Amino acid sequence: MMRSIFPIRGLTRAAALAIVLALMAACHRNANVMPTAVQAANIPASFDVTLLADKDGQFDFDGAPLTPEDLRGAFRYRLEEHLPLSTVLLKRGEKQKIKKEHIATLARIALEMKFKAFMLEHDGAISELVATGKNADAAASD
Repeated sequence: MMRSIFPIRGLTRAAALAIVLALMAACHRNANVMPTAVQAANIPASFDVTLLADKDGQFDFDGAPLTPEDLRGAFRYRLEEHLPLSTVLLKRGEKQKIKKEHIATLARIALEMKFKAFMLEHDGAISELVATGKNADAAASD
């Protein structure tokens, strides 16, 4: 029996290990604040702000695509001008599904700015976005 020059089993194991490590690193990249969607008990009849998911982790706010930092600025402006900002609804955009990136960003902003964020799911149910994680309790107490 002839032995191969390249140890295939060793390379396969190394590749599998590299993939597992890459996935674990990607999962723990934003481990500070992890959002969860929970079925909302008290769904408001209307929302103060409605956002649409947009490409590249951006949000469509009144027809303008905003990065997460721009969205924070728009919300700060609403607070400074005493415009209502107690409930925000995130919906699917025309061409963009709601991604985990959208959910995490909005949950983090809602926690920081002390408003309730909701998400319209694909089945029509509305869920509240709740930030959880090691920094969520510290941010909530500020």
